[in-house]
Amino acid sequence: MQQLRRATALVVLGWLVAALALTGSAASAESAAAAEARTVRVGTEGTYPPFTFHDPDTDQLTGFDIEVIRAVADEAGWDLEFVEAPFDSIFPALDSGRVDVIANQITINPEREARYLFSTPYTYSRGVIVTAAGNEDVKTLDDIDGLVAAESETSNWAQVARDAGAEIRVVDQFAQAAELLVQGRVDVVVNDNIAVLDYLASTGSDEIEIVGEAGDEVSKQALTFRQDSPELQQEADDALTQLTDDGTLAKISEKYFGADVTVEDAAKVTDVKGSDTRSTTEIVQDAAWPMLRALLIYTIPLTAASFAIGLVLALVTALARMSSNRLVQLPARIYISAIRGTPLLVQLFIAFYGLGQVGLKLSPVGAAILALSLNVGGYAAEIIRGSILSVPRGQYEAATTIGMRYPQLMRRIVLPQAARIAVPPLSNTLLSLIKDTALTSIILVPELLRQATNAASSSGQFMPLYLFAALYYWIVCFLVSQAQGPLEKRLGRYAA
Repeated sequence: MQQLRRATALVVLGWLVAALALTGSAASAESAAAAEARTVRVGTEGTYPPFTFHDPDTDQLTGFDIEVIRAVADEAGWDLEFVEAPFDSIFPALDSGRVDVIANQITINPEREARYLFSTPYTYSRGVIVTAAGNEDVKTLDDIDGLVAAESETSNWAQVARDAGAEIRVVDQFAQAAELLVQGRVDVVVNDNIAVLDYLASTGSDEIEIVGEAGDEVSKQALTFRQDSPELQQEADDALTQLTDDGTLAKISEKYFGADVTVEDAAKVTDVKGSDTRSTTEIVQDAAWPMLRALLIYTIPLTAASFAIGLVLALVTALARMSSNRLVQLPARIYISAIRGTPLLVQLFIAFYGLGQVGLKLSPVGAAILALSLNVGGYAAEIIRGSILSVPRGQYEAATTIGMRYPQLMRRIVLPQAARIAVPPLSNTLLSLIKDTALTSIILVPELLRQATNAASSSGQFMPLYLFAALYYWIVCFLVSQAQGPLEKRLGRYAA
């Protein structure tokens, strides 16, 4: 009975240590964020040329909106920190306090005005309707009723297409929408005329074309703030007024569009030079290092940290699951069931956006490690439990007969053999984890897949860039799998 009590105490202590470790890292992340209070964090896609994209030559974030917000920051005295995310993740990032302002051609509409603060508009643009080349059936918004349109879910253009009766297929960026048009998977795309002209100039594509304007209304784009940031909005307005008066905004606009789109009666933009006119080989060569850097800085460390923490959680959970004490066993059952019964993507959203709304604001990397570790812990717990149960029962009885206590029995007899049994399934878990890190791009982690997407957004070269990303993942997985054999052989000496 005394041995059982000690084992139970060890299990409970393990749970507490794991929980304190995770909570401690959250508190550290929150303290770091508070220390950077004056730094203004800017949410932007980084994949919407020519407004926000990565320079093909330098890989630096650039574009019309980026230069505008930098000019505003110079006037307002802000230090900027850019946070890149898919368009549909930018508003949740603003809501949860992950960013302080959005600079991404956000169109002002009544629904957004009711929820956010907007600066003075700095772009006036028109929407256009895009179809596959040769489509004679669509000329106006009235013609897209019942058709399928590819749009970012929360974009203003998605609402325009939806109001016209189109069925929406959600994409992250215009390049993806254009590719769906070319492949005949959707019928139409509604988007900003400048973005479409930039895509046509960059890719040289003659497979899609602008067939008409999306109404007569001129859209106004502005910097977007939370309702609790009126001081930032006022500082931005003051800066924009100064930049308009001294001609800086007009100069930036002329640089990108050959026309001043920062005034309401702007000349119509008909010619854009294109933000990326490299060959496919040049695009892949230029993307190779940023993708490798993301692999080394984010993908591999995320995998290593999450797997290590996840294994500790798994061992503790497996022992708790095997306990005869129901108070210890029940939390383990609930944890395993919750992890195995929910998608990893949902777990990432909860760790990043959900916890942020209840005051536990983790960094993107911190949230990714938390979600991935919990996921690994839930799945690996059952692997470890099954491995422990696979050790012949007679060995327990023999060890007890010679006077071994429970901790000694587990450490010297059971766990070494269970480790050998668990190596193959745990290797599969590790390989899955390496690939699952690609999902963390949705919570603002600039990992390997995100870098491939950045390169593809301006060039439209999805096949070569995603194949190159797949090659990187395969190399890492291959190297990891090569370590499985020697590890099995090393642990095999403990097998009975």
